Amino acid sequence: MWKPRKEDEPHKPVSQTPTYTPVVTKEVHPVEIPKSFESRADVAHIGKSVLIKGELSGSEDLYLDGEVEGTIELQKNSLTIGPNGRIRAHVNAREVVVHGKVDGNIRGTDKVELKRTAVLVGDISTQRIVIEDGAYFKGGIDIQRETKAEVKKEPAAYAAAASAGAVVQGTLVEKK
Repeated sequence: MWKPRKEDEPHKPVSQTPTYTPVVTKEVHPVEIPKSFESRADVAHIGKSVLIKGELSGSEDLYLDGEVEGTIELQKNSLTIGPNGRIRAHVNAREVVVHGKVDGNIRGTDKVELKRTAVLVGDISTQRIVIEDGAYFKGGIDIQRETKAEVKKEPAAYAAAASAGAVVQGTLVEKK
């Protein structure tokens, strides 16, 4: 008896769908609005479609995700520049957090933070600074000393230490 050859067998179609489909993902670094901004009602928000030319000032904290050209004055309040924020201005605020781009000088009387997505071309003047890995910064940093109000508090601490039998020399307290 003859056995059919493989060439004579009917042809079975092979599936054309691949068994492995590569998945291409883009790494996304979400930027969250700080929780302190979400729960507070006295925080102003400027959206990413807003363009301001001139002077921006206020007496409340500000989350800025739009564009500003000119100056920003929030001396007793904090400013957060969102990831879409594009600033071409000199900034003066108590605390400044940068996620976006700034072309201008920043004066943060208390603190300045440059997050990893930040791009800053300009000088910084502040008491405390945080620059995360990945942030781009081109400019100078001027670390300020404590304000006069904070210096006035220190002598009271030294007087208390001296009454306890310590000798105060400059900023160093030594036991007798």
